[in-house]
Amino acid sequence: MPWLILLVAGIFEVVWALAMKASQGYTRLWPTLLTAGAMLVSVWLLGLSLKHLPVGTAYAVWTGVGAVGAALLGMVLFGESASAPRLICIGLIVAGIVGLKLCGE
Repeated sequence: MPWLILLVAGIFEVVWALAMKASQGYTRLWPTLLTAGAMLVSVWLLGLSLKHLPVGTAYAVWTGVGAVGAALLGMVLFGESASAPRLICIGLIVAGIVGLKLCGE
């Protein structure tokens, strides 16, 4: 269960990153409120997962899920570069996340 909580925390990290982009520098109310709310939920869920997971592993997975999700959705939603080197680097982050999961708690 802590791994599922951590995954959901990472998804909320992606939400706040995308909402922050949509807030246009915190000048749009609803995306700004979504950013703040998603940040709170994300950090709260991370904290819950830390009851059972090592801090280094949990934090690395949390930021990795956020980075990969934000990068991939940035490509889809905002037309950001999907160059081969960028995709390879994203793949390396995914490999690191999987490696941390497989190396245990």
